[in-house]
Amino acid sequence: MFEAPSENAWGNPFRDDYFQRIAELGFSHVRLPITWETDGRVSYQSPYTINPSFLNRIKYVIDKAYEADLMIIINMHHHEDVFEDPEGVKDRFLSQWSQIGDFFKDYNERLLFEVLNEPHGNLSPEKWNSYFAEALEVIRETNPDRAVLIGVAQYGGLGALPQLKIPNDPNLILTIHYYEPFQFTHQGAEWVSNSDPWLGTVWENTDLEQRAVESQFQYALEFSQQHQIPVNIGEFGAYSKADMESRVLWTNFLARWFEKQGFSWAYWEFSSGFGFFDPNTNTYLQSLVDALLLNEFPEPVITSTVDIYTSDFTLGNDGWSLSVTSPAVAGIVYENNEAKISIDSPSDQGWHIQFQKGNISLKKGRRYLVSFDGKADQNLGLTSYVGMSVSPWASYSGYAAASLSKNERHFEFTFLMNEADDSQARFVFDMGNVAGTVYLYNLKIEEIVEERSEEVLSSFKSEDISIYPNPGNEFLRVKGGVVDVEIFDYSGKLVKKGGLSGQLINIENLPAGLYLISLQKADGAKSFKRFVKH
Repeated sequence: MFEAPSENAWGNPFRDDYFQRIAELGFSHVRLPITWETDGRVSYQSPYTINPSFLNRIKYVIDKAYEADLMIIINMHHHEDVFEDPEGVKDRFLSQWSQIGDFFKDYNERLLFEVLNEPHGNLSPEKWNSYFAEALEVIRETNPDRAVLIGVAQYGGLGALPQLKIPNDPNLILTIHYYEPFQFTHQGAEWVSNSDPWLGTVWENTDLEQRAVESQFQYALEFSQQHQIPVNIGEFGAYSKADMESRVLWTNFLARWFEKQGFSWAYWEFSSGFGFFDPNTNTYLQSLVDALLLNEFPEPVITSTVDIYTSDFTLGNDGWSLSVTSPAVAGIVYENNEAKISIDSPSDQGWHIQFQKGNISLKKGRRYLVSFDGKADQNLGLTSYVGMSVSPWASYSGYAAASLSKNERHFEFTFLMNEADDSQARFVFDMGNVAGTVYLYNLKIEEIVEERSEEVLSSFKSEDISIYPNPGNEFLRVKGGVVDVEIFDYSGKLVKKGGLSGQLINIENLPAGLYLISLQKADGAKSFKRFVKH
């Protein structure tokens, strides 16, 4: 549509019936991506005039949204010159927003502005803060009360959220894009380099997959509360080359989970590669529509894991090393079973400071859980992944963003090993583009074994372990050589760790309800069982 260089360039032009269709399905708003900065739509010379015919075309589309009783967000979508030379084209960018604001100033609150889609490149997090503030000032000259969406640098996701500065304005909305796990949502995507090996990656709605989403959004929820700013998930979606069952499960869980957090959301997209409507046949992918709008919150599939690696810094580095590339400056010490990384001088590249451990053995076709605990002396973001230890240094797991603060947090993500076996893979944290002190501990990799228990657990069977009485009131008795326990409530929150005395677990202080207990044997194998506390 309008994010293309011309409306018909990508074979998906706007149709007058689209918004009525969207409204009839039950959606309440649409997001209209618009590339203003392209030949025929704007002048590249001062005063950078936007073509009046294009402004009127967008006006026509906005009016169609109003006719369908939809709210509509319009944005500045692709603007490559801003990403390459933000200072050099700032006047042009601000002029364009001045014209857009003036042209649409008489529309009511059902029209919203999004200043820029997925800031990245040379528009660093720091520059984006000032860029947005200046654009907002221009918009407020003609639209003093209009809701304006502020996105996040480094492509709009969660990673750079700790560096985002929110101006003092009561009518702002934080917008976040979410495409995790990226190897699932973008498998086989033609515009993503080397994405074909990801084909076949599934999303099975496991407890671990759900917990990974929750851990990734911890900081965003705190950020929203601290700044009293509502959250909009401006894009989420899985490309059509993923299997439909996985797309439905992933979409259903996220739509309901976002709503549970009080987030508004817009699915990417309506009628193209990620979409649920075929404009050639005028038909819907009904299962995807139902996942978005009708299906209830899905209960997770409960999984088991076996430890592959757990960090132990009590005697030193445990095989980890800190790699620092100029101009970055950083140092590390190990104390209190933590890795303490002091970043004195960052650079513009995350990989310029890498905390890493090699010789991690991974097997093709197996699924893994990666987890760690962390904090920092100030709000900052880093990236974690598991990947090759030799050139081309590719990631097997995708790149998981983690936002750290002074509060201790637990982070998790899962991945499917799609490449050949690798006995020398590395576990990596990239943090070269932030300054501060990072503390990392309890770094773990586990194999998810719910579908491969016979091979991985060997003689261990879940029936070897029993807990009783169930339901229980004061104590549970455990049989089967269990050495450690963890108890989770049914939202996935850890409510008790350890506390195994002989064969007894004290549950007297747990509120009445349904729980999940993780039972670990000496060889690291785990089993999960449900129990009821009276």
